[in-house]
Amino acid sequence: MRRNLGLLAFCTSLLISGSSGAQDTSTRIATHYPEHSVRMVVGFTAGGPTDVIARIIAEKLSTSLGQQFYVDNRPGAGGNIASAEVAKAAPDGYTIIVVSTGFMVNMSLYAHVPYDAVKDFAPITMVAYSPNVLLVNPSVPAKSVKELIELIKANPNKYSFAGPGIGSTPHLSVELFKQKFGLDMVHVPFPGAQAISSAIAGHTPIAFTALPPALSNIQDGNLHALAVLAVKRNAEIPNVPTMQEAGYPDQEADTLTGVLAPIGTPNDIINLLQREIAKAVADPGVKERLFKLGFEPVANRPDEFGARI
Repeated sequence: MRRNLGLLAFCTSLLISGSSGAQDTSTRIATHYPEHSVRMVVGFTAGGPTDVIARIIAEKLSTSLGQQFYVDNRPGAGGNIASAEVAKAAPDGYTIIVVSTGFMVNMSLYAHVPYDAVKDFAPITMVAYSPNVLLVNPSVPAKSVKELIELIKANPNKYSFAGPGIGSTPHLSVELFKQKFGLDMVHVPFPGAQAISSAIAGHTPIAFTALPPALSNIQDGNLHALAVLAVKRNAEIPNVPTMQEAGYPDQEADTLTGVLAPIGTPNDIINLLQREIAKAVADPGVKERLFKLGFEPVANRPDEFGARI
């Protein structure tokens, strides 16, 4: 019995020592992190909402943490290529990813997704979100959602909708809209913000897009926003009703921007990045930039972003 108790005490001391050593190592990593530049992967082309927010955050983190945080654009497959790459990256905090809603949605859209949104990533924070918006060229003879639905029903197979890539939340918004009201029209996908250009030119005079790339054109009168697909109006376009206010509930769809790291990244690094991003988002200048882009700042905790995922 004495021998067994002695062995138990020895094993317990090893476990405590090992646990303490792991904690010390994690603390040391966080204390010295970052020691060199950090890559922020974005699965979309430069200039889109995810890329713009990534660059705002990268600039603030570079200043606050004393090392360069830089954006690396890896577009393709609705963000799947970038997500798969980061899922396999070393969990050391030097490769992180900035994602949009497709990061979660793609899991149910593609036959094969080369990553698991829950098992392969450690959430850091949801930076901000923005509603999708229903737009028309001013030449379209519909000044409300009701008039647009009536116009499309009266002219089957005549109208097409512009939107970003297949499987994006604006595209899914179109499909929900079509299904809900039995509309006969075709979705025309465009890369990046080209859907806006096509709608302005009148080639595809109706569009569903995220609000940020459309905002300045709505404010300048180049496009007419019929509704935002959100539970409340957006402060930058306060005169544009929600779909529910327009008489059509259950049409909400937003585009979020969030930051994640490969699973296994030390919690001290995750928490450090969350705190610094939250500070950045709380900065009045950054808040103003996000509002001007059409985004609502969030910067929630890792567990809250994990629950959203």
